Amino acid sequence: MSEKKTKVVELFSDGACSGNPGPGGYGAILRYGETVKEISGCDPRTTNNRMELRAVIEGLRLLKRPCTVRVVTDSNYVVKGMTQWIKSWVAKNWINSEKKPVLNRDLWEELLALSKIHHIEWQWVKGHRGHKENERCDELARKAIKECKNTITGGLGRHG
Repeated sequence: MSEKKTKVVELFSDGACSGNPGPGGYGAILRYGETVKEISGCDPRTTNNRMELRAVIEGLRLLKRPCTVRVVTDSNYVVKGMTQWIKSWVAKNWINSEKKPVLNRDLWEELLALSKIHHIEWQWVKGHRGHKENERCDELARKAIKECKNTITGGLGRHG
């Protein structure tokens, strides 16, 4: 009996903001074997944490079928949120340990829904320490911020 092998996709992501809040950008790289896709986008008024979440969300949205995904990010906020905090937030109706509403709930809910489609391994890497893909995602995010600053836009821009 042969089983269909699950695809393993690497998703590298980073978010950045010029001011917090301010114009923000995200960058992500999806890699499956030799196939690589880079994406980026911006928001004219956002926060760094929202862009960190958006990078992962947009990467996962590109997957056409359930996959095994290794998400590699320099955001402790994203990794700890998905591996340590989110179950408690959901159980407590999106109230955090300080008894306050969870910030960025809309994006956490979107990421949680996407994470239920895939098998995800969350991996943190130290930012700005020479990790090739993390550095490239940072470049993509910063370029998106520049493009956002140069363009008058009313919403989230995406570039593929």
